Amino acid sequence: DNLTKLVDQALETYGRLDVMINNAGISHLSRIDDLQVDDWDEMIDVSLKGTLYGTAAALTVFKEQGSGHIINIISTSGIKIVPLQGIYAGTKNAVRTIAEALRQESNGLYRVTNISPGFVNTELIDHIKDEVTRVAIKERSLQIAISPEDIAAAVVYAISQPKNVEVGDLVIRPSVQD
Repeated sequence: DNLTKLVDQALETYGRLDVMINNAGISHLSRIDDLQVDDWDEMIDVSLKGTLYGTAAALTVFKEQGSGHIINIISTSGIKIVPLQGIYAGTKNAVRTIAEALRQESNGLYRVTNISPGFVNTELIDHIKDEVTRVAIKERSLQIAISPEDIAAAVVYAISQPKNVEVGDLVIRPSVQD
């Protein structure tokens, strides 16, 4: 409902909607066999359902306009699977799969771009529950993280291409990230 209101506000203000950027994500670090089911539910609700709902709000308008561009901010966690991030990576890979299905189903009507950032200096790390892990990741992030502006530049690159060009996937990470 909030996303539909946001789209309606964009239509009122600008007369159309050209791009929807889905930047929904929350990561809880834990072993799968720790069975943190409430954390799983939250990651699915935010990372997967949030992206789906944002896409749905935009597609209604894109259908009427005959064009539009969905940009999903995913994560390198969905590319390089690491311990403690299995469920988070799963939600991001689900987004990647759904985005590819949308791209194919749209027959070029919509452009779909997935951007997978690596270590970025954001508040996502601040939400890690385990203090020792949070501090260690924060220290590593401070050493190598790229800025949100670096990701914004990738978004600008994707949307500034000619209408007949679709940038499907971009991986943006620090050059020293493993």
